Amino acid sequence: MSLISDIADAVAAELAAGTFSMAFTPQRRVLPEFELADLTELKVTVVPKSVETDAASRTASQYDVRVDIGIQRKLDASGADLDNQVAELLGLVDEIAEHLRGRLLNGAPWARWTHTANDPVYAPDHLAERRVFTSVLTVTYRAMK
Repeated sequence: MSLISDIADAVAAELAAGTFSMAFTPQRRVLPEFELADLTELKVTVVPKSVETDAASRTASQYDVRVDIGIQRKLDASGADLDNQVAELLGLVDEIAEHLRGRLLNGAPWARWTHTANDPVYAPDHLAERRVFTSVLTVTYRAMK
């Protein structure tokens, strides 16, 4: 497989092996599209995003591989309860980010975590229009070869 696919698979496996405040089964997908009815169950989707390549030496290259992790769930209320549900899901996003920070991936031990970004923290348009919480973590791993 490709470098980015190997790392995305390893991230999904690492999340599946973790313990979090909410139960989920992460999936690696190339197209993270779901019907609204499917989002009543928490979805955590790992998607290959990008690869940057730089020279590390005359014979080796450095690869910065970015993988997106989408966290989505249809919410069932409005008002103050909506705020509580969003806060709970933001807690899960933080747990996932902390779980991956600095951790070696069993499926890709040659890749090292370097960076995590959370953008969007949540998508206001998804929340307002469909009552769907959507947050995206972008995790960067560095590999040399």
